[in-house]
Amino acid sequence: MTLDKAYGKLNRRDFLRGAGVALMLPLLESRGTVGGFGVPKRMVAVNFPLGFHGPNFFPEGTGRDYELSDYLKPAAALRNDFTIVSGTSHPDVDGGHAAEKSFLTAAPHPGSRSFKNSISLDQFVARRLGGSTRYASLTIGDHGMSWSANGVAVPHESSPSAVFAKLFLSGTPKEVAAQKVHLQDGRSILDVVLEDANRMAAKAGKLDREKLDQYFTAVRETEKNLIKAEKWHGTPKPKVDAPQPGQFDSADIVGRLRAHFEVVRLALMTDSTRVVALGGNGGSQVLPIQGVSLGYHELTHHGKNPEMIQQLELIDRETMKVWADFLTSLKETTEGESNVLANTQVLLGSNLGNASGHLTTNLPIILAGGGFKHGQHLAFDKINNAPLPNLFVSMLQGLGLDVDKFASSTGTLTGLE
Repeated sequence: MTLDKAYGKLNRRDFLRGAGVALMLPLLESRGTVGGFGVPKRMVAVNFPLGFHGPNFFPEGTGRDYELSDYLKPAAALRNDFTIVSGTSHPDVDGGHAAEKSFLTAAPHPGSRSFKNSISLDQFVARRLGGSTRYASLTIGDHGMSWSANGVAVPHESSPSAVFAKLFLSGTPKEVAAQKVHLQDGRSILDVVLEDANRMAAKAGKLDREKLDQYFTAVRETEKNLIKAEKWHGTPKPKVDAPQPGQFDSADIVGRLRAHFEVVRLALMTDSTRVVALGGNGGSQVLPIQGVSLGYHELTHHGKNPEMIQQLELIDRETMKVWADFLTSLKETTEGESNVLANTQVLLGSNLGNASGHLTTNLPIILAGGGFKHGQHLAFDKINNAPLPNLFVSMLQGLGLDVDKFASSTGTLTGLE
């Protein structure tokens, strides 16, 4: 019996996309906690694909005596909780806006026709530290930046309201029962999928067998996800003392970002997940901010026009204020003998160092929290950049993972302890 005959219009691709990726990747059981027990370690990665206006982002001076830049002033009270990094980039990652696909993967030449992506930092962590939570990771925001081990894009959820519902709303008894049936049907579908794939493998040539190996891997991962989902199905979702976010106008990217950050905070506090990838907006809408009359994307291509830069600064400042408020909310939440921020790495950055010229060097990067010794500006060569994956390795080690290599890294990030 084939899959199509058994389940009518529901095909393999639709099922694997819906069941496999939506439930996220399978996990290896690991102690993602401080000292192996107790308070969990976490990671939140945030990317803004249109970058920031560099002169306002990077501070004057280096080390611990640097002077806060314009954009960092909203986070002045958090100075000792973050490190700003200049002079880093991904080696061989070019292609202008296409570099967005490689921000968390460092896969080279994302603009080429032969481009093949690799696993993103968040999914790498989720596979190792997400076994104890309902969701291995959350991929949310206005664009996706998560990629599976096979280089397949992980779907993202752009609605803060939908993410809130996924985390905290259980639905009616009828809906819950339907979800259980859906999971059980999924297991049955996978059995048929494997039968068909095994039949094809017996007749496949070398290249086809390699493709089928990737397919088998995806199916096995999906099966593990379904098993995990069934296990959590009978566990009540946590209750939170917070309203479900409303709907946002497509142009209100700052309001939507603030709502996403609030949902992320709730997800971390309830230990619903320990890994989050949040993609900021890169659209062309005119934002509802007083003084802004041109589209966001258009403003990033300012060509040094003072009036356009002035409008872009208004957007960037609002964005950085929302980020600072998120960090503050984490720091003000006590956890054990410390606070949530101290136990959570929060990476903020962009795939573009200069959006006006589509440059992918000297990327704007800030790492906050996570137990590192912050309060500094680590300035590397603006021409011969240090590999950004070195920071990723430092982050992975900070999460307690025995890792000394990620993508194009050459070590850890010098100066970050």
